[in-house]
Amino acid sequence: MQEILILGAGASGMAAAIAAAQTGGKWVHVTLVDQNPEPGKKLLATGNGRCNYDNLASGEAARYFTAAPEALQRLLDAIETAGLAAWWEALGLVHRADEAGRLYPYSNQAADVNGLLRAWLELLGVDVHSYCRVIGMGAKGRKGYAVQVEENGRRPLLVANQVICALGGSAGPQFGTRGFGAAMVRRFGGRVEPAYPCLTPLSCGEPAMMKRLAGLRARGAAALWDGETLLAREEGEIQFADYGLSGICVMQLSGLLAPERGPAAPAVTLDLFPQWEVGALADLLAGRAVALPEEAGLWQGLLDARLGAALWTAAGLDGRARDRLEAGDWHKLAHTCKNWRFADVALCGWKQAQTTGGGLALDEVEPDFQLKGKPGLYFVGETLDCAGSCGGFNLHWAFGSGLVAGRAAAQRAVKPRK
Repeated sequence: MQEILILGAGASGMAAAIAAAQTGGKWVHVTLVDQNPEPGKKLLATGNGRCNYDNLASGEAARYFTAAPEALQRLLDAIETAGLAAWWEALGLVHRADEAGRLYPYSNQAADVNGLLRAWLELLGVDVHSYCRVIGMGAKGRKGYAVQVEENGRRPLLVANQVICALGGSAGPQFGTRGFGAAMVRRFGGRVEPAYPCLTPLSCGEPAMMKRLAGLRARGAAALWDGETLLAREEGEIQFADYGLSGICVMQLSGLLAPERGPAAPAVTLDLFPQWEVGALADLLAGRAVALPEEAGLWQGLLDARLGAALWTAAGLDGRARDRLEAGDWHKLAHTCKNWRFADVALCGWKQAQTTGGGLALDEVEPDFQLKGKPGLYFVGETLDCAGSCGGFNLHWAFGSGLVAGRAAAQRAVKPRK
């Protein structure tokens, strides 16, 4: 019987274990190890507990951040060929889609997805080891690979013909992630793109102002700039925090701040009135100043007064009464409302990041996620240089890469017997 060992029981690891057991049947023994008490700890927190597990546009490479988009598209095509949607249906998952194409379990409960996967692990006879921490790994001649683990105070050596590394990245250390996958990649000679927190809020260099605005929210658009060059623009809810800016539209921009290939002089601008042009907004604000009584406030029904006060200051209008402003002043205020600039932006840390940018370079793996030149050694999920946008893309990548690698490992294991 061939041994298949999966390191890490997150989304990609569980998918790999199930796929390997389904494909290999009685000819393989599948072992899944994880340092957490139970499989799927991070999965339970996804989508605010609702588990946005996929997206109808998940096959588009433009929805991901990587240093190798061409290699990424080949891997996404391999996931498409594997039939991830059909696999979920065969497992018994019923989904619902929202207006943005995000897929959720019909129950809207991440615990149900995790429970379904764990039930299949048990049904297929996968040997699950919890509280089992990976310490190191090396090649073991023709027998495959030997993995040193720590379990129940002992340090056994697990030997397997095929190994699938699903140890994740560095994002979310509170869920037990340690970034050990990158160390394993280097151990076997793979090239690693620098890791960085991805889908994370952004800090900015104005702590006094941000402290006053902390907790406020507004609809609008956030844009990332490299000096005067526009890199990307996203719309949605913007959240203000004492450290800087958050909200999905801001977090999407964080994927473009990769070390060595990100902007040299990053800045973010906010447009809090995207439905108006500057001139029309200037006329609107000037008209409100005349029509509304002083007590009502210029920003009544538009923005929180604290946001309005901050915009007034950013436009250089401190000390100016609204009934003394000229047309040029209203234009300046409107321009600030639509181009509120925050310089010195930087990524927040790993604890706030939803996923890891960087990892094993995608052109280092075969279409079945096997490391080139290392037969039987696969890397999946967050260990790879692929970070998806918000909206189910990261879990598509995790489950899809696990499915492809699990099947490939089992097929390779049983091939001599058929």
